[in-house]
Amino acid sequence: MVSTQPPAPPSGPPPIPTSEGEWVAADHPRQSTLGATVQRQGIGLHSGLIATVTLHPAPAHTGRVFVRTDLPHQPQIPAQVAAVDQTLLSTELRQGEATVRTVEHLLAALVGLGIDNVRIDIDGPELPLLDGSALGWVEAIQAAGRVDQAEPATALTLAQPITLQQGDAWIAAFPAAAPRLTYGINFEVAAIGHQWFSWQPTADPFGPDGFAAAIAPARTFGLAHQIESLQQQGLIKGGSLDNALVCSHGGWVNPPLRFEQEPVRHKLLDLIGDLGLLGRLPQAHVVAYKASHRRHVALAQASQG
Repeated sequence: MVSTQPPAPPSGPPPIPTSEGEWVAADHPRQSTLGATVQRQGIGLHSGLIATVTLHPAPAHTGRVFVRTDLPHQPQIPAQVAAVDQTLLSTELRQGEATVRTVEHLLAALVGLGIDNVRIDIDGPELPLLDGSALGWVEAIQAAGRVDQAEPATALTLAQPITLQQGDAWIAAFPAAAPRLTYGINFEVAAIGHQWFSWQPTADPFGPDGFAAAIAPARTFGLAHQIESLQQQGLIKGGSLDNALVCSHGGWVNPPLRFEQEPVRHKLLDLIGDLGLLGRLPQAHVVAYKASHRRHVALAQASQG
């Protein structure tokens, strides 16, 4: 949850202009799944409801699929771009009447650790926020282990650049030999200010520059002067100083930070989770500035008309 501006009205903002571009499938190493079942429980950021999530190994070509075990017939919700329902301060997926919200942190962990196929059972409408980062999910996945499968995976390359812009906020993707992500933010509070961070996946996601160490621990954050307004809108019911960094004009309310640039690293974490709706990170250099879940998803949707 990052609030760069007051939430858009329910009708949504105008469409973001899109340049021509296309995600193109290419050969990739083998698919993978979990080595065992693992479970985590916690409170949802916006709903304030406790939910239990169980991650199960899944056959090749399953993808990442959420299953609402608390609903009749246990409806399945695929973690795909086409399932995105809304993106107000988190990413929510829908299949029929079934929804699941705030999926981005878990999806980022699955993408960052290379887990392609997983059944995600959840007994509520929103994933637990845990400590506000993806670290708890990384630890769960690490405990379960990763198993390679026989079938090859599908990678995405970019035929030509894609750019999307609204005002001074924008996101773009450029053809590249390997995935790379660069993010910039600019907040009026001095403790955050203007930050940029660039990262690319490494061969070892648990190495010093890998996802587990460089991105996963970065926690969600919000601005103190926006909290009351968001709560009045029925949002961040489960937010607390234990699962989110809060910044005021006087500085951080609950330091210390885990990184000097923890806010922008968390935005990059969200981007990884949202782009994970494509299946894997595209072989492109994705650059975002003052973006949001809506713009992340718009970039993923850009080739789909």
